[in-house]
Amino acid sequence: MILDIGCGYTKTPGAIGLDIHKYEGVDVVHDIDVTPWPFEDNTFETVNAKHIIEHVGSIPAFMKEIHRISKPGGRLIIDTPHFSSIDSWADPTHKWHLSCDFADLFTKGRYLAEQTGEFEVTKKKISFGSFALTWPQRLICALFGTYTWERFFCFIFRGRNLHIEMSVVK
Repeated sequence: MILDIGCGYTKTPGAIGLDIHKYEGVDVVHDIDVTPWPFEDNTFETVNAKHIIEHVGSIPAFMKEIHRISKPGGRLIIDTPHFSSIDSWADPTHKWHLSCDFADLFTKGRYLAEQTGEFEVTKKKISFGSFALTWPQRLICALFGTYTWERFFCFIFRGRNLHIEMSVVK
């Protein structure tokens, strides 16, 4: 089973759509800042959280609910604007502006994993858009890694979106 959180009008085919608004195609209307969510433990094999984590009231509470409702080994897919992207700051409903490494705080031995349940990061990718002049940030990341790019260059050569995939450890 797949859960598509904040699906709006663009629910993943075959998924259960969860949104705060009753758009066409939404299966469950619920405010994700109110826990627990209306799902049983260990229900979902995949949870899509595309452009939603930046809107939640508490990222640890959000991750704790995902951990609870996901099956062991379940997959979490997060897409969100990178903090250097104008898209991160242009929407007044965005509460969080995230870096490439925010997901690492939910892995084994890190303090948030103790509060939320443990995850394993399986994929991290930053996109810079398709514009031809994004070669400087691509080159910096390829040569020195995203940490160096974020620390020294991200407000000169901006990013666009983060794509993070995680596995639920139970």
